[in-house]
Amino acid sequence: MESETKPEMDIVQVFIMGKAHQVPAGLTIMKAMEYAGYRFFRGAGCRAGFCGACGTIYRKENDYKIYAALACQTPIEEGMYLTQLPFVPANRAAFELEELNPDANPILQLYPEVARCVSCNRCTLICPQDLEVMDSINAALRGDIEEVARLSFDCIQCGLCAIRCPAEIPQYHVTQLARRLYGRYFSDPDKFLAERIEEIQNGKYDAEIEKLQSMPVDELKQVYSSREIDLS
Repeated sequence: MESETKPEMDIVQVFIMGKAHQVPAGLTIMKAMEYAGYRFFRGAGCRAGFCGACGTIYRKENDYKIYAALACQTPIEEGMYLTQLPFVPANRAAFELEELNPDANPILQLYPEVARCVSCNRCTLICPQDLEVMDSINAALRGDIEEVARLSFDCIQCGLCAIRCPAEIPQYHVTQLARRLYGRYFSDPDKFLAERIEEIQNGKYDAEIEKLQSMPVDELKQVYSSREIDLS
């Protein structure tokens, strides 16, 4: 009886932080880096394209362009040059939400650099969520908080928009402020919110929280994985 031979694994060469590595074809950038021995202390989160923590920039072989994407969602290609962004440095304005006047364009007050937008659309082109980032910044300049919140609803705060902006606008901080303003001043309050806050303040969940805090980690993980989720 002939022994079965395993099919050979397709291998590609990529360059991670300037060093060549041989990795299996078909991996994402994140998995390829881990296969090569890199351990993520920062720059990795949900691994499903939702948290925005794994921003990466790269070049393709024989291509002059610089690309940016999420490492957990982008497959590797032969000859890729990769580098990981543990976070995107961008100044974030300090504010107290309750002290802001939504009618006085607080976005422009806190982020005056919004007025420097030249409508080059680079922020939109780089967005891994395909959001209309430039349009949201134009809406912010007009003081249209609701429109900014609507356009940026699916923003995952990866920060890649900010690294391509010639006006040095931290778009993802700007749009986050707009969503918070919209939630505080313009959206209808959730009908269960006041009831839930009152329950918390009255200590309804204190005993349960204390029980969870005292659990061993393995038991806590089991409770989490077996929890019931209400999707109604």
